[in-house]
Amino acid sequence: MLSKNKRIMSLISSSIDAALLIVAYLLANWMRFRCLPFLEEGGAGPALEIARNPLVTLGWAVYAVAMVLIYWGYGLYDASRLKGLWQRSRTIAVGNALGVVGFMALLYCFRLQNFSRLVMLLLYGLSTGFLVFKRMLKRWYDRAQNRKGLGFRHVLLVGGGKMAAQYLLALEHNPYYSFRVDGYLAARANPGLDARYLGGYDKLEVTLDDPTIDEVVVALDADETRLLTRVFAACDKHGTRITMVPYYNDYLPARPTIDVLGDCKLINVRQTPFDNILNAFIKRLMDVVGSLVLIVLTSPIMLAVAIGVKLSSPGPVIFKQERVGLNKRPFMMYKFRSMRVNAEENSAWSTNEDPRKTRFGSFIRKFSLDELPQFFNVLKGDMSLVGPRPEIPYHVEHFKEEIPRYLVRQQVRPGLTGWAQINGLRGDTDIAERIRYDIWYIENWTVALDIKILFRTVFGGKMINDEKLE
Repeated sequence: MLSKNKRIMSLISSSIDAALLIVAYLLANWMRFRCLPFLEEGGAGPALEIARNPLVTLGWAVYAVAMVLIYWGYGLYDASRLKGLWQRSRTIAVGNALGVVGFMALLYCFRLQNFSRLVMLLLYGLSTGFLVFKRMLKRWYDRAQNRKGLGFRHVLLVGGGKMAAQYLLALEHNPYYSFRVDGYLAARANPGLDARYLGGYDKLEVTLDDPTIDEVVVALDADETRLLTRVFAACDKHGTRITMVPYYNDYLPARPTIDVLGDCKLINVRQTPFDNILNAFIKRLMDVVGSLVLIVLTSPIMLAVAIGVKLSSPGPVIFKQERVGLNKRPFMMYKFRSMRVNAEENSAWSTNEDPRKTRFGSFIRKFSLDELPQFFNVLKGDMSLVGPRPEIPYHVEHFKEEIPRYLVRQQVRPGLTGWAQINGLRGDTDIAERIRYDIWYIENWTVALDIKILFRTVFGGKMINDEKLE
């Protein structure tokens, strides 16, 4: 229910934003052509005719839809991803800048170069101001309601162990849900819980008689599951809504789904967004188109690097190494050779001061130029532009015994770059922390997240690593 209500509120918010964008566009045109007709060189004549062109109206419709999609992609309507007003405002400002540039490019494609630049400037300022002001009003209203003790959902927590502590910690980190825990019932009081102890489980019926209780959150530990029937029966008797924190919460993905097979409910514990055919198609399409474009753009660089590798030391130009890919299937990954030919290529972990590196190899590794042939791996389907970095079989066999959920990363294609890499976890870094970032990426994938990772890789300095030049 919480997820469904969030979606409804997000749809309402996005519809209001679309309406505000329309108002901002109309107001920008009114200000330009009614209040400020002579500020631009050439007056209002040509620009006014352009503004009345039906193609511009069509372009504006595309712009409005695209902007809302950009906001969705940036997580503007997901309360769990963007918390502060400053962060939301910055997202709106960046998104609107991208939208204005894209709209001007669209006008250029339709040869409407005389479109008023002042309108675009006014549009950016007005639309950004309107959307930020809307969120300021919402924040002011929510705080005013909270000060009055209104707008909260009053929760009774059933359970006093590990799962109850996880729930209270989650509420502390997500205050915008406006849940207030009035107290908890448990076999015994737990001093570590930041909530009022109301008594044992025998107090459930009496506590539910309180009409202010809006919802019961059941957070029983594994050894208390025998109480579930009793708790559910009491809540149903009093007509109180029930939400459950399962004791196997740590094993569930970020967005679990449930299938129904007759009377049996099946929880998909290891489902990924790529199990959706449309998501898988979109990601593969991005990989094919992106790799083709990048192969063409980087072909002069790859030719120069190939010559440099050949002249720097004896051996092949391309280094091929077996890596573990999608569904634990092995594949041959391509790189420009940066090391002398050696016998440890299938087991030894490279480091910044690896004696096996050549001088030219240090240079191409420093700027990630040795990774360029992997565009062909992406085109073949062995890899993706974005995903967990592939490991050699030796390390996979080693780490799967030591790191929980390590092989979950093999449910997707490995990538040229990834969420862990742009957060500084590349090369000789903490493998357990890297896996945590990889699994978060797998469970929370969106097209916008892939674009963000690629953008930060190219323009955020992530292609230049800590490799020491020889």
